[in-house]
Amino acid sequence: MAGGAEGAKAGEDPLAGHLWKSRILVVSAPVPEDARLRAQREALASAQAGSGERDLVTLEAVGGGAEAEALRRRLNLPADAFRAVLVGKDGGAKLQSAEPIPPERLFATIDAMPMRRDEARERRR
Repeated sequence: MAGGAEGAKAGEDPLAGHLWKSRILVVSAPVPEDARLRAQREALASAQAGSGERDLVTLEAVGGGAEAEALRRRLNLPADAFRAVLVGKDGGAKLQSAEPIPPERLFATIDAMPMRRDEARERRR
């Protein structure tokens, strides 16, 4: 569930490799043992089919590594607190929470997006 092979060089957008391809749930926590991080992981594990259907990938910014810092900088997230941020295919933050986001809320938010409605229409054809 960690980031991709694109790396996080200074000034590079760590989400650029997903632009217009995937929606991203960025989960940020100060330490791997964070209870809210664990709860978010468990909630997502139970909803993998729905995530795949919605082109949703998860990236984690945990601890103080370069990749975590780049993700936090990109989304203006604090390093010392849990945050979950849903990023649309356009790269914009659509939903942010200081608590784990239930899959139902993630999916309802995604399903209400114009691009998702277009995708669902295309799949029905």
